[in-house]
Formats: sequence, C-alpha cells, structure tokens
Amino acid sequence: MSKAPSAVSSTLRSMTGYAQAKAEREEWVLRITLRSVNHRFLDVRVRAPEGFEIFEPQIRQLVREHLGRGHVDVALHIEALRTPAVHINRNVAAAYIRAIEELRSEFGLAPEPHLGALLRLPGVVVSAGNLSGVQFDEEELERLGFDVAACLTEALQKLDEMREEEGRSLASELRMVTSGIAERVTRLESLCEESRPAYAERLRQRVQELLGNSAVDSVRLAQEAALLAERADVAEELMRLQSHVQQFDRLVSGAGELGKKLDFLLQEMQREANTMLSKTPGLGPEGLEMTDLGLQIKAEIEKLREQVQNVE
Repeated sequence: MSKAPSAVSSTLRSMTGYAQAKAEREEWVLRITLRSVNHRFLDVRVRAPEGFEIFEPQIRQLVREHLGRGHVDVALHIEALRTPAVHINRNVAAAYIRAIEELRSEFGLAPEPHLGALLRLPGVVVSAGNLSGVQFDEEELERLGFDVAACLTEALQKLDEMREEEGRSLASELRMVTSGIAERVTRLESLCEESRPAYAERLRQRVQELLGNSAVDSVRLAQEAALLAERADVAEELMRLQSHVQQFDRLVSGAGELGKKLDFLLQEMQREANTMLSKTPGLGPEGLEMTDLGLQIKAEIEKLREQVQNVE
C-alpha cells in the first residue's frame, strides 16, 4: 500500500475544509470524503463499511503525513459494479447451516433447515452495490488498498488547497486587525509624550497639597516624583506591544503549524495591554483617550484570538 509524501505548505492554513475524491474500477467504485474543523490537536475519525476496517490504519497514517492539527472526519464509501442483483454469501450461509446441524443433532430436532428461513438470516443475501460481508482474496484486497491510498491522497491534496485558500483569506483579516492595533499603539506613544507635562504638574500640586507649609528635602521629593512618574510611564509596554504586533505579522506571512505560536504571542500582547491600562492615568483628555485606546486594543486582541483558533 503506497504512502503519500508529507504535504509542504507555502502559506498559513486554516483548519476548516472539505474535499472528495473518487476512483473507479470494473469491480467497484471507491469514494472518500474528508471534512475538517479546528481542534487543538490532530483528531482523526474514520468511517468505513463493515468488513473494510482493515484500511483504517493506512488511512490514519496518510492523514497524519499531510495534516498537523484539526478534527478530521474520513468517510470511505465502496460500491460494487457488475455484480448480480443478489449475491449469496456462501461462507456465511455455510456457517449458519453448520450451527443448525449441531443444534439439530444435540437436541434431536427432525426438521431440516428451511431455505427461505436461511436466506432471511443476516449477512446471507447481499444486495447489488453492497460489498459488506463479501470475502476478498489477498490480491483483491491489495488492489483495493492501492485505490484507497491513491484516492485518499487526491482528497488530501484537495483539502490542502482549500485549507490554504481559507488560510490566505484568514491571514488578510488578521493583518487588517494588527494594522489597527499598530495605529493605536503609535497614537498612544504620542499621547504618552503629550501627557507627561500635565502629569508632572498634577504630581507637583498633589505633593504640595500633602505637605502644606512643611519643609521637605528637595532631593527626596525629586526622587519620589521620578519614581511615581516611572510607575505611570507606559512607554516600555507600548514598545513591547509594537514588537509583538510586528512578530505576529511575520508569523502570519510564514508557513507551517503556526496556530499555537500565534496564540502564545497573543497572550503576551494581552498581558502588555493589561499592564498598560493599569498604569495609564485616567486624568485629563490625554489620559481618557489613552484608556479608551487601551480598551480598543484589548478588544482587537480578543478578536485575533478567536480567529487564530482556526489556524493550523
């Protein structure tokens, strides 16, 4: 049974997709259907006709060679061609007859097996187009296994194409969101500079209110003021947030299994946004705008996290 080479993606891929492939021979028509949705890991479920579970390990291996993440449903359909309208499974019928003979001998039953009753037993009569219960020799199984591998490989290639197409669309949406975050960060950097004189003046007034006419060490006062100003400075958080946005865009433009990396990076972005909001002074027009922009950035990061859940 042949194996397909591992798929090499050249772009970000979505985990959502659908594909179907078909193979025909004189004896049968083989069809494989694939459906995939997002999942933290690779979860493969195979549905095959009764008696053809022998191909399940081969199917699972081929899927693992092509896909890294996602919940994947694989449905194998087999239809017989050029068969009589009714096929008698003689092996099953013979097994029933032996069992009946043993019971008749053991309990001394006189009646012989009734043909009509025998034909009504499960698995004895197989209708046209249904291979379930039919015995195949080794050569037929090998040929059918080859068709399963070829058909599944074709379906996986089609699924790859659809997931990459979905991925390109998803990458475009992600870049639009990160572009908006980058613009807000740039605006926050400007507001941070603009708010420093106002913050310093308010700090001076607050210190003066607390001290009144009391004498105070000017050096100590300057040190305390510098410390408070540093605690309220969000420049470092903005710098890291901007860096994370750039790194996110680079990953989106790459290939491979990026979903987990992007999700981790978004956690870091969310942490920086939270820290920035906790330090932002909500005083004056600049402070209020900084708070509003910080909340907008958090909302955009959450939007990215929802979309990234579908990235392989």
